[in-house]
Amino acid sequence: MAKTQPFEPEKLIVSVIYHDKYILERALEILKKDFGDFDFISEEFSFSEGYSSYYDDELGGEGFRRIYSFEALVNPELQADIKIRTNEIENGFSRKINLDPGLISDGRLLLPTTKRVGFRIPLKAGIYSDYTLFYARGAWHSFPWTYRDYKNEDVQKFLLKVRKKYLTQRKALLNG
Repeated sequence: MAKTQPFEPEKLIVSVIYHDKYILERALEILKKDFGDFDFISEEFSFSEGYSSYYDDELGGEGFRRIYSFEALVNPELQADIKIRTNEIENGFSRKINLDPGLISDGRLLLPTTKRVGFRIPLKAGIYSDYTLFYARGAWHSFPWTYRDYKNEDVQKFLLKVRKKYLTQRKALLNG
């Protein structure tokens, strides 16, 4: 009979779409208080010009995106709770910022979401898990449903750097 084992911790990232840098800084303070320090921060890029102006009205102008990687690893069982918390933070800023958490393991990127679609896995409390990217043969690979910005070469290079750090942390954890 198979024996269950605890999940290995994974690397938390939060992709942020914002217009107002003051709101960004305040939201980042809350994220750091809740989840710890960042170890990597991606370059800023225009989400509006490169991908979609969908959030522009809500944000109050052109949306910019950055991805933040957290130093501490988290239990993947907390995926829904983390998304619920980032939704609370968004609501605290009247949704003038968009916070999309994700978890990186050795072989995948998962994004918890409130958007119900057939290929997403229900977690709890109206939160689903989107299997966004998988890692194989030295690179990230997308699915037909992967958001276009996660197919971007620069985003994937950033995620490779985060994955590499995760593997180092995982090895230390397993050997420690």
